[in-house]
This record gives sequence, C-alpha cells and structure tokens, in this order.
Amino acid sequence: MVVLDRSVAATEALIVPPRKRRAGVRVHFTQFKWLYLLLLPGIIYFALFRYGPMGGAIIAFKDYVPFLGIADSPWVGFAHFQDFFASPDFPRLLGNTLILALLSLIIAFPLTIVVALLLNELRVNIVKRSVQTLIYIPHFLSWTVVASLTYLLFALDIGPLFQMINGLFNTDINFLTDPAWFRPIIVLQDIWKNTGWGTIIFLAALASVDQEQYEAAIIDGAGRFQRVWHITLPSIMPTVVVMLVLQMGQVLNTGFEQIYLMTNALNRQVADVFDTYVYFMGITQGSYSYSTAVGLFKAIVGVILIFGANWLARRSNQTGIF
Repeated sequence: MVVLDRSVAATEALIVPPRKRRAGVRVHFTQFKWLYLLLLPGIIYFALFRYGPMGGAIIAFKDYVPFLGIADSPWVGFAHFQDFFASPDFPRLLGNTLILALLSLIIAFPLTIVVALLLNELRVNIVKRSVQTLIYIPHFLSWTVVASLTYLLFALDIGPLFQMINGLFNTDINFLTDPAWFRPIIVLQDIWKNTGWGTIIFLAALASVDQEQYEAAIIDGAGRFQRVWHITLPSIMPTVVVMLVLQMGQVLNTGFEQIYLMTNALNRQVADVFDTYVYFMGITQGSYSYSTAVGLFKAIVGVILIFGANWLARRSNQTGIF
C-alpha cells in the first residue's frame, strides 16, 4: 500500500501545470543566476567561433567564388568530395593522419595514465608538487616555442642531441629532414608538452578512490602493484573510458601548428595530414570549396568515431559521455 501511494505521488509530481513549471524554472535561474552568468562567456565563445562558422560549410557543396558570395555561387553537389576521394593525395593523407593518431593513442594516452599513477604513489607532498609543476610547465609553451627548441636540439652539426646520438651510435642522421624520424619526433613533442597536463583529470579521479579499500588490501597482504591493478585501475576506468571516447573524436585532428612547423621539403611525404592539406589548398591555393569539403569530411568522421566509441563503451558496461 505504501509503495502504491508513493508511485501515485510520483506520477502526480510529473503532471505539473505549465504555470507552476515556468515558476519553477524562474526560481531555478534566480537561485543559480551567478553560475549562469559565469557560463555566459563560454556560451558566447562557442556560439560565435564554433557554431556560427558552421553555416559557411555549405560552400563544400558549391563552386565558391568570393566575388559572387556564398548565396550566388553555383551548386556542384558532392563534386569536391568525389575529387578528393579520387585524388592520389587521399590515401597518403589518410595514412599519415591515422599513423600519427594511432601512435598518440597507443603511446601518449596510456603514458598519461602511467604518470598519474606514479604521481599518486608519491607520499612526500613537496616532491609530488614539485614534479607536478615541472611536468605541467611545457603545456603552457606554444608549439612555436616547442618547434624552436626541437630545431635547436637537433640542428645539423651543432645540435646537442644531434651530436650525442650520432656520436654514441656512430651515425650521421639529420633528424629534422629524415622522413623516418618525423613521426618519432612528433610523438616525443606531444608527450613532453601534454602528458603532464593530461594527468590532471586522472589525478582528480584517483583522489576519489576509497582509501578503506587500500587498507583492506594491505591487511590481506596485497603488494603495491596488486593494489594498483585491482583497486586503482578499476576505480578510474570510467574516467579512462570517457577520455578515450573524447580522444577518438580527435583521431583525424592531428594538430595544424605542430605538424606545419615541423614540415619541410624533405619530409613532406610523411608529414602531410588533413589539417595541413586544408591550409595549403584553401589559403595558399585559394581552393576554398575543395578545402572546406576536406575539413567537413574530417569533422564527420570525428563525429562518427565519437558515437561509435561511445556505443562500444556502453555495450561494454562502461560509462560513456552520453
């Protein structure tokens, strides 16, 4: 009888008159008005610089002529997409982009989790905070600074790392122009710049792990590695899955600045990715519609990968992003 009364009360609560519902919304906004005010700059930013420019994506289906404008430019349908897929550049760009993305997923992403776990095991606070600060600093350097440091370290004949590596192995490799070394350098740059910053979310997740589980495991005789494997990792797995799903949306977004700054005439064959291709075709050659079609294709693939990764996460009984 009590259960029945509760269900009836819950049903009646859902049937709220529109006037009371509007009053409840006004009370809610009044109560949290300062939080919504803080949210307003972010909303304006995304509206102006993220969602607003989406209207210009229509030129991917037109032969855009700046003098005619978007509205008066002739429609060409999917012609630019067909030209891109039939282009000999497409398999090369797709291969270069996917290889860099997979290297990031396989090496850089797990390394972020490993560093967070290592930091979490430090018990001396001053050492822990000092290490955190040191590995956070590179994130605040621009890619221009990172590329400049790389050129100084690997400069031909005078670079310290160039001299040390070639001296140890008795080789004469020009790391900055050798295509075989382009991807390792890009991955090392990404690790050095972003690993420390990426640990913030995982350290926050580690802070919420119940300490009583560790105490019980210690009493049962579990070692440090066993505690990490059976308690820490399962506790932060939902966060890992969510971050991995978000990372999947960036698979084709390898970053324009980093790749562009490290590209030269000798390594361009392995350095060209979708982001730099869009720049060269759209800005330097004026193929606005064609480059927009390439960018739209990249964005659509990213959305599909996010939904697909989220679906797999939910099917695996993990927490997705929606």
